[in-house]
Amino acid sequence: MTTPSTTPLLSEFPPVSYDDWRKLVEAELKGAPFDKKMFTATYEGLTLKPIYRREDIANLPHVNSFPGFAPFVRGASASGYVKESWDVSQEIAVASPTEFNFAARNSISRGLNALNMVLDRATRNGLDPDWAAPEDVGFGGLSIATLDDLNRALDGVLLDKTSLFVRSGASALPFAALLVALARKRKTSLATLHGCIEMDPLGVLVHEGKLPQSLGGAYREMAALTEWAAKNAPQLQTLCVHSRAWHEAGGSAVQELAYTLATGVEYLRQLAKLGLDVNTTAPRLRFAVTVGTNFFLEIAKLRALRMLWSRAVAAAGGNETAQKISLHVRTSQWNKSVVDPYNNLLRATVEAFAGVLGGCDSMQVGAFDEVVRPPDDFSLRIARNTQLVLQKECELNHVIDPAGGSWFVENATAEIAGRAWALFQEVEKAGGMEAALRAGGPQKAVAETAAKKIKSVTSRRDSIVGVNQYANPKEEPLEVPAADPQAFHKRRVQQVASHRTALEDEDSQIVLNWLSKVISLNGRDLFGVCVEAVSAGATLGEITRALRINDAPCAPITPVCITRAAKPIEALRAAMNRRTGGPAKVFLCNMGPLKEHKARADFSRGFFSVGGYEVISPTGFKSPEDAVTALLKSRAEVAVICSTDENYPKLVPALTEEMRSQKPDTIVVLAGYPQEQIEAHKKAGVDEFIHIRADVVEVLTRINERLGIK
Repeated sequence: MTTPSTTPLLSEFPPVSYDDWRKLVEAELKGAPFDKKMFTATYEGLTLKPIYRREDIANLPHVNSFPGFAPFVRGASASGYVKESWDVSQEIAVASPTEFNFAARNSISRGLNALNMVLDRATRNGLDPDWAAPEDVGFGGLSIATLDDLNRALDGVLLDKTSLFVRSGASALPFAALLVALARKRKTSLATLHGCIEMDPLGVLVHEGKLPQSLGGAYREMAALTEWAAKNAPQLQTLCVHSRAWHEAGGSAVQELAYTLATGVEYLRQLAKLGLDVNTTAPRLRFAVTVGTNFFLEIAKLRALRMLWSRAVAAAGGNETAQKISLHVRTSQWNKSVVDPYNNLLRATVEAFAGVLGGCDSMQVGAFDEVVRPPDDFSLRIARNTQLVLQKECELNHVIDPAGGSWFVENATAEIAGRAWALFQEVEKAGGMEAALRAGGPQKAVAETAAKKIKSVTSRRDSIVGVNQYANPKEEPLEVPAADPQAFHKRRVQQVASHRTALEDEDSQIVLNWLSKVISLNGRDLFGVCVEAVSAGATLGEITRALRINDAPCAPITPVCITRAAKPIEALRAAMNRRTGGPAKVFLCNMGPLKEHKARADFSRGFFSVGGYEVISPTGFKSPEDAVTALLKSRAEVAVICSTDENYPKLVPALTEEMRSQKPDTIVVLAGYPQEQIEAHKKAGVDEFIHIRADVVEVLTRINERLGIK
């Protein structure tokens, strides 16, 4: 019998050290500096290493934590998704209650278990349709004014089985009164209501620059609703801190976390002043975080937020239960595009994957066409199924914190958390989030980061596939259905008017009596009285007006600029698409054999395709005369000279002279940027230079202007 060997199986292979690996990399770099080529700077101020080792997480205290225990980096639940998976939610941003109901029931029957109700601008501002501007009714979401409206929108939806996430804006109390009145009407136990009526006044202020009420008034409403919910509907959250404004304005992950955390802390502080302790408030608060496509950093961002919130709540005196974060994830719009929109499917899938690995409690995957038009049934189904595939096929709910232990992710989690905490402390030193916003510091910082990001996109250092790289100028744009907001507004005004006139005089007096009580109350009984007023027939607008009768809008601030990184390039494409006679033509003067012109010809095709130009790329020409003859036949307005730096001193003068003599108005472009030759080429007649460092928007805008394309 052979005795088993105790020698390690792979002992014949000597261990490889970091220094050994680095020497091999440096040999492959062939003299290029290791520190420059192998390290990557991020907008967060991090420097990403090419390889991470055990030493990179050796002193990180959170690494040894477990799911369900503070600081909750690995999740708020000890069993992760194994016992209960994340909620599959979806924003249904339709204007009509009837249409909303159809979409909601259809989605619930196909895998949705959480409804994300996006309210229109009028409803968010507490205005009934007949009191609102026509363009605000149905704008961006659902129009709700009466209990009957909400009943129609949620007809057949079981309130005790379906989570409701309601984007109610700066004031959740009037809408919450409608919801609770509906639950009472249906005899649904209030204890079974779950989800979040998302009141986020600072988030609205950041986004829009103004509020329909004072912040003090908003906090009083917040306190009344939160205290009521804690006693009567313990599963229903009442506050939500959205990171969307910071993310969609182009902020970094560190800025997004710091300002989101500061907003959450501000809400804890303000409600504490109104008598609600942190252990009551924190569990009623939800975070809605937008996730982009920097996959590993987005996972680290979500894990870092859990750590930071636990730390902040603990500092405020919160117990371990209060320190657990409730986390909703939404895919980004910053990196989505109108151009080549089907790529948005892939971007959203990556973001959803990061959201799950980051430990979300619920998720909204945006439809691929949401930045183009109202999503249709097809795009909503694909977005919904993205989550279901991750949940049912990839079985990501069978493992807890799969990113945990990764040297890269753990290191990034700690770095992002550390930098975000430091920035959060700066906000606190400035007097808190409201004071910081009024001073304009966060808005300015995010705008600076966004400018860097957009510059990286327009100079093509950062890629948006199908937009600034691998563009398809022949792409057919998606059709956008026609809308008639005036007709919808008229219909909604008639519906609300019918509701008011249907009330008998006695019933109207009862409504007025309840509204007068709303006006006179300013304390813990306020929400209950609002519910009674709704049950009697009061509209959302009437409740809101009564709540704010002695209030006034807060002083405005400078809002952030929510945009998308692809917009400057989309503007170029849109201008070209509007051009009478079709896209402008670009002719590539490919000179000499293939090896001398191919690299720059391929680059030039990609460069001009970004702007929607039609690019003609013939085989190499032997002489300038042959190239110009072909240029004239092509009827192109732009000519690009493609060859090598070594050939340019001889080729460029001959080509430009021939072009000017045959077609003087030709815009001449040189592919490349041979610095020592630039002045000579300009004197010879070259108008533009395109190269790896060129800003595609700046160059193509100048060319468009010369061609009369606006």
